Parts: sequence; structure tokens; C-alpha cells
Amino acid sequence: MEAFQQFVPLILIFAIMYFLLIRPQQKKLKEHQAMVAALRRGDMVLTQGGIIGKVSKVKDDGEIEVEIAENIRVRVMRATIVQVLSKTEPAAA
Repeated sequence: MEAFQQFVPLILIFAIMYFLLIRPQQKKLKEHQAMVAALRRGDMVLTQGGIIGKVSKVKDDGEIEVEIAENIRVRVMRATIVQVLSKTEPAAA
């Protein structure tokens, strides 16, 4: 019983770290993955580098094409998208 009492503080510390650090980080990661998966042509996005542009092409290999100025397009990895500034409405079928 005495050995169990020695581990109680360690278990308590781990539980606190889980709820304050690990769980919120996992939630944020899932939200980011959902946001990146929902990207579509015409969305205004902000990249990690601070570039704001409009998605002109969505590729399947984790890459998108972003138009940063008229007729100037750059290829960026989906994971580098930090924020979607404005969403486009899906086309009516």
C-alpha cells in the first residue's frame, strides 16, 4: 500500500498534463486537419509564411496551388495553410 501512495503524485501530475497540454493539442490538430481537408478552389487562405492568396487548384498529393497575384501562382503544401480567410460556397449541382 505504501508503494501505491508514492505513485499517486506521479499519476496526478500525468493526469493534469494530459488535460492541460496533450488533449488540447490533439483537438487543435484535428481541427487543422479538417480545415485543410475542406479546402476548395476559390478559398482565400493564409500560409505560415504570411502569404495571402486564393486557392486556384487543389491536388490530391497534399499540395495546392495558390494565386497570390494576377497570373502568379505558387504551389504550397496543404499543411502550411494556417487559416482560411473566406470560404466559397459549393457549386449547386
